Amino acid sequence: MGLQASDLIILALTIPLFTGAGILLTSRWPNIREGVTLTGSILLFATVIALLPHVLDGERPTWELTEILPGLKLSFTVEPLGMMFALVAATLWPINSLYSIGYMRGNKESNQTRFYLCFAIALSSVIGIAFSGNLLTLFVFYEVLTLSTYPLVTHAGHIKARDAGRVYLGILISTSIGLLLPAIIWVWHLTGTTDFVAGGILKGHIDGPLLTLLAALFIFGIGKAAVMPIHKWLPAAMVAPTPVSALLHAVAVVKAGVFSVVKVIAYIFGLEILRDAPGIDWLLGIACFTVVVASFVALQQDNLKRRLAYSTIGQLSYVVMGALILAPLSLIGAALHIVAHAFGKITLFFAAGAIYTASKKTDVSQLNGIAKRMPWTMAAFSIGALSMIALPPVAGFLSKWYLLLGASQSQQYMAMAVIVLSTLLTAGYFVPIIYAAYLKDEDAEQQRDHGEAPLPMVVALSLTAGGTLLLFFFPEIPLELAQSVGVVSP
Repeated sequence: MGLQASDLIILALTIPLFTGAGILLTSRWPNIREGVTLTGSILLFATVIALLPHVLDGERPTWELTEILPGLKLSFTVEPLGMMFALVAATLWPINSLYSIGYMRGNKESNQTRFYLCFAIALSSVIGIAFSGNLLTLFVFYEVLTLSTYPLVTHAGHIKARDAGRVYLGILISTSIGLLLPAIIWVWHLTGTTDFVAGGILKGHIDGPLLTLLAALFIFGIGKAAVMPIHKWLPAAMVAPTPVSALLHAVAVVKAGVFSVVKVIAYIFGLEILRDAPGIDWLLGIACFTVVVASFVALQQDNLKRRLAYSTIGQLSYVVMGALILAPLSLIGAALHIVAHAFGKITLFFAAGAIYTASKKTDVSQLNGIAKRMPWTMAAFSIGALSMIALPPVAGFLSKWYLLLGASQSQQYMAMAVIVLSTLLTAGYFVPIIYAAYLKDEDAEQQRDHGEAPLPMVVALSLTAGGTLLLFFFPEIPLELAQSVGVVSP
């Protein structure tokens, strides 16, 4: 007898935890430890893939862990948006693990067992967020994700890393406890439940300015979405090793933030009720402001990882903006952008880490002519950059196309202008890097005798770059899932 869908949910939640236990038990044997990491990540991928046909067939697999109080329970439901997020995380974990092996060994990093252990716990919490059946479950795993990634941010152990960790933990915990938790309690008080329901659960329970206030509590309380001014933790966390930066920006943390925003808008509020909320355009304006300002700040950054960090802040607010445009097409664009940005941005961070590992170069101004020494890395970087700019044939084009269609559908001309302007700004901070890498001569004082980074890193960044291209040519599965987000069953 085959496994039931509920069994697959349990497996998806526990495989990373068992992987973490295996990592601890094999800590004295690095080859075995890393084999355990790769095996666990592949098993998670297979489990999540096994759930996909159920969701595509219209099923919504569920599993209830426990009920704490009436209307408050820890439960899991696999709906299209969660399926999409889980697929992204489960696909990128094995690739990131492969990359991490090359990076951690190539840079002779310490505390590698702790690194792989925290990574595994973070992936379990990501699956918990993706499959959360209600706000309480989402909140619990949201907090576990924050705590499990804190040791990764402070991995280096020096003063700068500890200071960055305090900023990271302080902002994310204070916003979730001070804003997100009161919003969840407010919803429970109004409706007697926190369940995610297609079309929302708040209609008839709240309206007027209080509705807008509740939406604001969620938008700013979900600090991982990095909407300004709740964004300082993200550039601060760039002190972490590059595989952690890739985890933060592509696989887990920021994706958990924007995923939670979209899920709350689609399954707690519903698009219809928010369209009539007074001042809701103010929240849309904050998202638009974040996109533009983050892009301008990225233009000024010479440090490559900081430039990518501010790029992420802007790209995240594309997702928030798409949800707040409150049009079905823009919601599709927001969901697709979670996927497109994940593959494009992890490729860019992989390339940045490969450049550092091979050449010890960290600044944009040091990259003249580097494509001659690192052709595979810079080819992948170029593909990731094109996806951020949204030029075909890469995944970012599809998501921005739907965002533009949704903005046009709702006559949100400000959002349309922001998408066009930020696209030009994105080209402004990525195209010069590509131009310098390929068409400028290497500076004599910065020449180093090096080639590509270790093979596992090159393979990993090639795989994610390939995925960015494949998502453009074969978007059927993410598109079908995105089109089902928030749809009320007949």
